[in-house]
Amino acid sequence: MAEAAGHKFGQVIGEYCERAVEPLLQEFADRHGLFLDKAGSRPARSGVKVKWIDSYGNSHNLDYVLERGGTPDRVGTPVAFIEAAWRRYTKHSRNKAQEIQGAVLPIRDKHQFAAPFVGCVLAGVYTQGALEQLRSVGFKVLYFTYDSVIAAFKAVGVDARFDETTPDAAFGEKMRKWAGVSAKRRVKVWEKLLELNQRAVDEFMTHLERTVRRKITAIRVIPLHGAARDCVTVSDAIAFVDGYDETAPTGPLVKYEVLIRYDTGDKIQGEFHDKATTVEFLQAYQTGHWTPAVEAHDEDVE
Repeated sequence: MAEAAGHKFGQVIGEYCERAVEPLLQEFADRHGLFLDKAGSRPARSGVKVKWIDSYGNSHNLDYVLERGGTPDRVGTPVAFIEAAWRRYTKHSRNKAQEIQGAVLPIRDKHQFAAPFVGCVLAGVYTQGALEQLRSVGFKVLYFTYDSVIAAFKAVGVDARFDETTPDAAFGEKMRKWAGVSAKRRVKVWEKLLELNQRAVDEFMTHLERTVRRKITAIRVIPLHGAARDCVTVSDAIAFVDGYDETAPTGPLVKYEVLIRYDTGDKIQGEFHDKATTVEFLQAYQTGHWTPAVEAHDEDVE
């Protein structure tokens, strides 16, 4: 039954690593006047899990969400979605990366006009491919290697190293050792983990802080006028463009395009079909709070 014992011990390590990051995020939230939503009771939502709904009505369980304007009784504007995960073997790392993407990206897309930070704190064994997969879709990754996790547990006298050949008796001893470590001393594991990965932690938190403190550097508003022309063939479309008089007087308003650029390089583009919704969209950025009062279209802008 070594597999079952190993799974149980792996859960113990994983749960500690995934929750140990909480004080770091709470300190950050307090310093920036944000609300940190985490597992536990909160009047603003039902149940004890952190759940957000995507644009299709699907519910996703998340680990940590930083909110601007949030309180225990009110859900605020999402500033950051951060997942935490432990994996012992590389054979599970790609699946976990895909699981994280599947949970977070639909929520990020729904709240595209808040342009939230997306990050993950990973511990254990992850392939370079799994890490790059997450980074390629916009995640900032804080990665605690397996060896650094083992060294951190060793700081309190627990040998956390194991593999698929570790016998049950060894797992029993590891569990007893960990159970004998007081809550106060367990903090030393996190402190050692920070010490061994300080550079990576600082880089991750710098990216998070840049998102929270970013400033708008430019806003481009483009009123588009003219009547649309529907063409049956590509040749007809080419003929229309070739024959279009660009100096002719403009026609009725078609839409407003708004492009907002930040000093972090983030950019948001919205399309609106009347003046009122365009102004409403822009007013949300005067206070730094975007709420989904209007729906718009987000595009990648060069």
